[in-house]
Amino acid sequence: MVKDISENQSETTALNAADERDFKKIYDATFSLLFKVSYRIVNEEEAAEDLVHDSYIKANEKAMQFPTINDATFWLIRVVKNASLNYVKRKGREKKALQREFYEDRRQVTSGETDALRAETIEKAKEALKQLPENLREVLILREYADMNYKEIGKALGITEGNVKVRVFRAREALSKIIGEEDVSLS
Repeated sequence: MVKDISENQSETTALNAADERDFKKIYDATFSLLFKVSYRIVNEEEAAEDLVHDSYIKANEKAMQFPTINDATFWLIRVVKNASLNYVKRKGREKKALQREFYEDRRQVTSGETDALRAETIEKAKEALKQLPENLREVLILREYADMNYKEIGKALGITEGNVKVRVFRAREALSKIIGEEDVSLS
């Protein structure tokens, strides 16, 4: 499959992908093989050609040195194969995202029971929040209801960011004990 043209070049002459003449030798000897490899993976002529050309650009930009044309071929095959597989994965993810976007049902259906449970839980959390000490309650309110980050809370209260994190942690623990549930949701 791989053409061995090392008979035409001396074994000591390395090929430099940045050199115009060497680049042409590499291109002429490998293009059809690389195209076939890429096309078999991506099944798109234009994409396969682009991926092959990208691999040549990589070799040229990195000024790759290859002892023989075979070394150049094998390196380029690896690059083209990996680029082609990545292309197929990316296209698959894009296709799934597009299908999800178009076919996903955006309506949210909630039952009266779900709404009642949510309202009851929120009320329970608010009552528990009132039982917290002031210093813990204020950081938790700023974090959960005002949607402020730790740094902003620290500035607003005149305390360090680390202290804010500790207080938020302690407030959540205290709420869990008061309510008796592991996952406390305030909103």
